[in-house]
Amino acid sequence: MADSNPRGIPGAQFFEFTQMSMEDAQTHLEKFQEAIAKYKFMETSIVRRVAGLDDKIPDIAKTLQTVQFMKKKKGESFNVLYELNDTLHTRAEIEASEKVYLWLGANVMLEYSVDEAETLLSQKLSAAQETMKVCKEDLEFLRAQITTMEVNTARVYNYTVSLKKISAAQK
Repeated sequence: MADSNPRGIPGAQFFEFTQMSMEDAQTHLEKFQEAIAKYKFMETSIVRRVAGLDDKIPDIAKTLQTVQFMKKKKGESFNVLYELNDTLHTRAEIEASEKVYLWLGANVMLEYSVDEAETLLSQKLSAAQETMKVCKEDLEFLRAQITTMEVNTARVYNYTVSLKKISAAQK
């Protein structure tokens, strides 16, 4: 195998061959199919992670924006139009407060000062964006490896077809 990427995903090597027997070709085909299956499994896992991040990043950014707005309005009460559902909004008066409550997941909500909440959300947002960048790099790398293995498979398969033709012509 070729070098791996920074996260340890092994690289596929372009298969060079000269002559091989039909049994060797079948062995190589099986190994290539197994490698393709592993790469596709990793790809599916990363695609799921990207989908989760696609949902998570806008929510974190929206929450951070709200906390920053509250920080700007420090000491003042203000009226807002907030979302109850995708298509349902209502008005509310927000009283001046030094505290915010953040959903952390798994039905957990904690109280933070506005500054702590801003720091936490900024860190979470940058971590999620970095993870997204890494996932996209990994997807690119995996797709290149899958293509290499598919080319290897096609080359060996075509070679077995030519061996079968030669064998049939000799009989």
